[in-house]
Amino acid sequence: MPPNSSALRVRRDDDPASSGRAAAADAADALRDALAANGAARVVFAAAPSQRHLLHHLAEQPGIDWARVTAFHMDEYIGLAPGSPQRLGNWLRAAFCDRVPLGAVHLIEPGDAPQTAAREYARLLGQAPIDLVCLGIGVNGHLAFNDPPVADLADPDAVKVVELDETSRRQQVEEGCFPGLDAVPRQALTLTIPRLLSAGRLVAVVSGRHKREAVRRTLQDPVGVACPSTALRTHPYCTLHLDADAASALPPEPAHAG
Repeated sequence: MPPNSSALRVRRDDDPASSGRAAAADAADALRDALAANGAARVVFAAAPSQRHLLHHLAEQPGIDWARVTAFHMDEYIGLAPGSPQRLGNWLRAAFCDRVPLGAVHLIEPGDAPQTAAREYARLLGQAPIDLVCLGIGVNGHLAFNDPPVADLADPDAVKVVELDETSRRQQVEEGCFPGLDAVPRQALTLTIPRLLSAGRLVAVVSGRHKREAVRRTLQDPVGVACPSTALRTHPYCTLHLDADAASALPPEPAHAG
């Protein structure tokens, strides 16, 4: 694919709440479509502060039979206690899964054997197609925990153990998830990029000025592992929702004739 070709659709809104609301409407459309076509829907969620507005508004969307929706999430730290508030699954449960009557929720549980957990989670994911992935982009362009040093756009695995890049670990501190770098785990389980991109629809929401360079690279750099989020441009049905700060490194949108 040439560096600047893309099927990716980009929507800009003024603030994170507006962007999250628009992303939630897109995600709800995807779920309603899957429920109408298949009688059930399967969705993978990111668990991060940047997703809070999307999840809040998605829980309030009408016309979704949540009892027929199965939820997964895309990454989890290794080494945190099961009850730790920093566990991504615990965050997602509080922010969304406990708010809607989902038919099933499958959270990643690394336990004492993360390689075994990776294989089991891959098995669960593979039982039927994934209809929707709701995701964000890291400051280093990561998707889930596919940081540039470990990202593989042709990864043969669906879920794997990874070493976390220091940039990614620092982001967790700067976003208030951990008190300091030493508290951030060095390993995680993550869905791989091919597994994420195998979903029927992708809805990405990115906010904040600290993400502006990652957004610019996502849209303008050559597709490759130096900026893993460039892979979003290879998906036929992906929408990227940006607030004004996240979009601030992009050229202004063209004026529309009125």
